[in-house]
Amino acid sequence: MVTFADIVDAADQLSLDEQENLIELLRHRVAARARARLLADIHEADADFESGAATEVTVDELMGEISRDS
Repeated sequence: MVTFADIVDAADQLSLDEQENLIELLRHRVAARARARLLADIHEADADFESGAATEVTVDELMGEISRDS
């Protein structure tokens, strides 16, 4: 199994240009994964709302609920 330390050590062997390209590639991949996760959350919320598992609330109601939970 490859560890995080192995990956860091391998990245140290790259040229500066390759390291910069790797960073840019990873930033794009992380952003894409974050967008995919957000989209999945949105679809789940839509499905919950459509099925009646979630209801519409006002901002004030939501903030009150958050305050009670903390």
